Amino acid sequence: MSKFTQLKSAAAMAGILVPLAWSGVAWAQDAINLRMTIWSANEAHLAMFNEIAAGFKTTHPNVSVTFEPIPFDSYTTTLTTQIAGGNPPDLAWILEATAADFVNSGALAPLTDAFMTTEGYDMADVSQQATALWTKDGQLFAYPFSTSPFAIFVNNDVIKAAGAKTPAELIAAGEWTWDSAFASAAAVGQSGKTGLVVRDFKYQTWQNLASIWNGWGAASWSDDGNTCSFTEQPMVDAMTAIHKAIFTDKAMPGPGEDIDFFAGETGMTITQISRASLLPKENPFDWDLVPLPAGPAGEYAVVGQAGVGAFAASPNVESAVAFLAYLTNKENSQKLAQFFPPARASLLNAAALAKTNPLLSAEQIENVVIDGIAKGKVLPGHTNFAQIQQTVRAGLDALWVADADVPAVLQSVCDSVSPLLAR
Repeated sequence: MSKFTQLKSAAAMAGILVPLAWSGVAWAQDAINLRMTIWSANEAHLAMFNEIAAGFKTTHPNVSVTFEPIPFDSYTTTLTTQIAGGNPPDLAWILEATAADFVNSGALAPLTDAFMTTEGYDMADVSQQATALWTKDGQLFAYPFSTSPFAIFVNNDVIKAAGAKTPAELIAAGEWTWDSAFASAAAVGQSGKTGLVVRDFKYQTWQNLASIWNGWGAASWSDDGNTCSFTEQPMVDAMTAIHKAIFTDKAMPGPGEDIDFFAGETGMTITQISRASLLPKENPFDWDLVPLPAGPAGEYAVVGQAGVGAFAASPNVESAVAFLAYLTNKENSQKLAQFFPPARASLLNAAALAKTNPLLSAEQIENVVIDGIAKGKVLPGHTNFAQIQQTVRAGLDALWVADADVPAVLQSVCDSVSPLLAR
């Protein structure tokens, strides 16, 4: 209890009404310390969030916000452990893969009414397509602060040194396909460097391989989520191509190799455009950003989405929701857009994105960001995703050896995961 609260309580017992200003002294409201978990420890990201929090404090002087980075690989596990242990944060980033679990569980505070009554918020500007994953019964439970297309960052220096064609050259020739992308990556891999890295995959986060297998028209399960699709021919073909790229052509790093494209020794990486902030400021290389290559099923796009929600059980839930409304208003959405492609229609145009993404060319913004968001399919997600993710990961372990029987491994994956999908 704060000093002011103690004095006010004592005064009330004596029948004395105490205003906020007493005897010329302004008493502060009780201090509120909000904690928000995120999976980025990037200095530029944290500086932006702290700047926004400082802006909120000018109108809410008793509220402070602390951002708690948790490593991406263990983020959801750590967050759910905090919740189960009775120590949830006030706000949290949430992955698209676990959106259904969080939205349906009742753990998150509803946001729609609070946002609609916040002056100048303009809910009509927020895309319904972007919010669909985070909405239940017409109520928004998390705000999609990032709808980020997967694309390929390119190190032209590494690719040219290997004598391979760059993606820009292949695009200009109308030959930007997975066959040609793997060929360039193989040339780099066989030269002693790394060809192509699927960032954050690390032979565990298998859903990130959707950035490749969607080019074959493959899917992990049916649209209704009830039926395993790993055994269908498009997935068999896609996984066969990936396996060949790893173990035969050396186009991709094998298990146990932790390669960082942004260190400058890799030809290409598949990741989201928000990672542009990792491009080196000192000793930069000749880099490019291009769309995903066409696959046998044609051109396609994949997006990862992240929401941020406030926990209903937080003792500071009203302040948390108020901060979330401030964090995602028009002005701050424009700040966020320099790293995280926005959900607001007014910001999804080349002119607006160019202001907040000065590293990207007009062509990159149009072809990668805007087209990717318009056409992109969201990464796989499901209710009870944590258990499903671990079951599929364990099943796929047998695939990551040189002599794997791809169809047999994928059949074992479906045998294991099908009962969980059917629940």
